[in-house]
Amino acid sequence: MKISEIYSLFKKCSGISTDTRKIDNGTMFFALKGDNFNANKFAEQAIEKGAKYTIIDEVKYKQNDNYILVNDVLETLQNLANYHRKQIDIQIIAITGTNGKTTTKELLNAVLKEKYNIKATAGNFNNHIGVPLTLLGFDKNLDFGIVEMGANHPKEIELLCKIAEPDYGIITNIGKAHIEGFGSFRGVINTKNELYDYLKYKNKTIFYNSDNEILSSLIGNYKNIVPFSTSNKTKYFCQIIDVNPFINVKFFNTTFVDIQTNLVGVYNLENIAVACTIGAFLGLDNIEIENGLKNYQPSNNRSQLTVTKHNKVIVDAYNANPTSMNGAIDNFIEIKADKKVLILGDMLELGKISDKEHQNIIKKVDKLGFDNVIFVGKIFNKFKNKKFVFFNNTEELINYLKINKMQNSFILLKGSRGIKLESILDFL
Repeated sequence: MKISEIYSLFKKCSGISTDTRKIDNGTMFFALKGDNFNANKFAEQAIEKGAKYTIIDEVKYKQNDNYILVNDVLETLQNLANYHRKQIDIQIIAITGTNGKTTTKELLNAVLKEKYNIKATAGNFNNHIGVPLTLLGFDKNLDFGIVEMGANHPKEIELLCKIAEPDYGIITNIGKAHIEGFGSFRGVINTKNELYDYLKYKNKTIFYNSDNEILSSLIGNYKNIVPFSTSNKTKYFCQIIDVNPFINVKFFNTTFVDIQTNLVGVYNLENIAVACTIGAFLGLDNIEIENGLKNYQPSNNRSQLTVTKHNKVIVDAYNANPTSMNGAIDNFIEIKADKKVLILGDMLELGKISDKEHQNIIKKVDKLGFDNVIFVGKIFNKFKNKKFVFFNNTEELINYLKINKMQNSFILLKGSRGIKLESILDFL
């Protein structure tokens, strides 16, 4: 069946599902495959639960015309998303980068909705499945769609660009993350640069931080650019006024605007600058930009300040790599508090640089003079010493905290999602 014919069926459906546990009446179910599952086996169950059509790629599961047989379900999902993107013909803003993708997306969404009808990637649906699902959730009534693009191996951003066909793009930054999948830091740079390559080829607009040497080198001589900075060397720039712990910034468009945010962490300055710059470029005035940012509340364990019964806690436990870990520590040392505690979890998926980078973090907190430091995870634990406290996992730490109550402290929780540091909040 041609993709145009499948699209005609899609328009008769109430939405898309890839999970039989989340079937709404009238949806189109895509029977995806993975290393440990084959959803073709659940096609009948999807129909029974209310799916109008189910897309399969194994003929033995086809029972009637409600079962649409294709060569490859994932490829069909991606092609359908691209076909839909062409039909609705809205402006797409793509965001990728090592750190700050999701926060930047949320901030930009908060700003642009002050003026436009806009929709953005839900959660972190930013991969080869999530991006198609995001696009299929957009409609022609939108002014802009914001698409977050993640990658853990080469050519993934290239694929996502072919599916989403963005009109604008931003790389937040390029740091050391997912080295296992990329092979080297150069591999990370090359993969993120796939967004720039696409935008240059299509002569689309690139927003970039001109203070960032790596990004500036990748821009080269390309002219369709909108630079911004955290100095005052560009038309748009954003600078810190105060951070204790929430960030107060000033943004310059044609005049200055003072913006008080609900974000913690100096490292969020670049994310804020992106939202301000794109907002200003797309016609928002300073009041609209300020309103969007000051009303944004961080969530999902990203740069959140949580006040427990006994302590204040910065929860930044959704992701971690050397760049974001160093930024979080550097920010934390600037915050004024009588008793500060670092609880740091392993940085996962760093491949061959993992041991060195974990050792560097231990050396850093020692050099900075932190006394109350807890490291969590098997990687950190390989380099344990007598000065700091080390645990293999959060379960061990929870048992420790049950006996050794922590009170009247300002605490930073920072680690990779797999360490699950947020699970200790009930014991702080």
